Amino acid sequence: MTRQQQERIAPWVLLVIVLILWEAICRGFAISEFIFPAPSAIIAKIIEQGPLIAGHAWRTFWVTMVGFGISIVVGVLLGFVIGSSRMAYAAMYPLMTGFNALPKAAFVPILVVWFGIGVGPAVLTAFLISFFPITVNIATGLATLEPELEDVLRVLGARRWDVLMKVGLPRSMPYFFASLKVAITLAFVGTTVSEMTAANEGIGYLLISAGSSMQMGLAFAGLVVVGAMAMAMYELFAVIEKRTTAWAHRGAHS
Repeated sequence: MTRQQQERIAPWVLLVIVLILWEAICRGFAISEFIFPAPSAIIAKIIEQGPLIAGHAWRTFWVTMVGFGISIVVGVLLGFVIGSSRMAYAAMYPLMTGFNALPKAAFVPILVVWFGIGVGPAVLTAFLISFFPITVNIATGLATLEPELEDVLRVLGARRWDVLMKVGLPRSMPYFFASLKVAITLAFVGTTVSEMTAANEGIGYLLISAGSSMQMGLAFAGLVVVGAMAMAMYELFAVIEKRTTAWAHRGAHS
């Protein structure tokens, strides 16, 4: 078995080990399902409540994708503005950092007042929590362009716009895809948190409903589904990254 094959199966092996230990602990100590359900109980609940969970999961998924799509557009544009100018970088980056430090869950009640209970707060929460990594990585990729390379291009007649578009943006692509893998997981977090307080459907709403009725198996099933969706999107962006920016990863597995 090659090194790459070992790396591919390593997460699955670790997952199986964790599930076996989890199941053994729950059975060995006779832990009640109302306290901490075993993996077998969670799987049984997913099968039993499949249509219900699927309906809530689909709502969470498409709402997250809408908010995430907005974050890509805004994050790329804002990152380009910040990274293309030293003055803009110095002026805006500290403010962006301060904004990112604010707990996004605190915005949910405000968004409910502005947009009411439903899709609006969930989409905007997903956007607010996920656009910052995209902005920072695009800005970093542009702002860290080697001065020597830029000087050479200027001598060859390239304008500032040419340097940014033909060198800066392609160079920022590895940063961009790295930010997408982080941002998509944060977007699911934002959507779920918003649904827990400002929605009548979605995985977040399902978690609150299941917890209030002491259906811990259903609550954990919702968590598993959210994690699975986030992992699937993460892997999708990882595959796209390898296919589009292979030049940036050459020799990584040597």
